[in-house]
Amino acid sequence: MEQWEYRTIKYKTGGFLGGKVDTEEFEDELNAHGSEGWELVSCFDTSMSQGASRDIVIVFKRRK
Repeated sequence: MEQWEYRTIKYKTGGFLGGKVDTEEFEDELNAHGSEGWELVSCFDTSMSQGASRDIVIVFKRRK
């Protein structure tokens, strides 16, 4: 039977009130985990207010 392990990362947004994402830095984060064999399975933000994002939660999986 296949077995999986999971990793959850909380990526902080920037800016004075939050909500700003440095797309190059975010992509580098995803690629770093991908090069270790992690596959992105989910990505969602945590709301702060007025539609701004506080954090981005990233979930990866890979075979054990």
